[in-house]
Amino acid sequence: MKKSDIKILRPAFTIIEILISVIIISLAIIPVLKLHTSSHEQIVYISERNKRALQDSLYLDPTVFSYHQDTKTAYDILGGLFKVQEQESREILKKIQRDIFIPEPVELIPSEEQGAPTATANAVMLKGKHSSVYYYLKLEGF
Repeated sequence: MKKSDIKILRPAFTIIEILISVIIISLAIIPVLKLHTSSHEQIVYISERNKRALQDSLYLDPTVFSYHQDTKTAYDILGGLFKVQEQESREILKKIQRDIFIPEPVELIPSEEQGAPTATANAVMLKGKHSSVYYYLKLEGF
């Protein structure tokens, strides 16, 4: 056997060194994954909240004040205002349902020295997974 036939072995990583490096990399990735998961949950919440706010706009007709402590679908509210001809649209509107609470209106009366107009604030509280409160302000005495 000649000397050229013998391969020279280079030093290599041992299995222990490889395992330790994998553990170190795993420990470094865990906080990144936690941050990503937290951000993802916030994004899902915000997108669901925005979708709910868009659905809430279906309930903001002034006739909503007659539905205190009532559960109504969007179709119940809009059925008298619009003629919904397509069955699929009706079914979508019937699936959107909210509990409606209308507290007593608050009258805002300024002092006589201020000379400002009076205002009445009516609230519409829509209860559900993402509850919301909307206000109607009526100004009088300009």
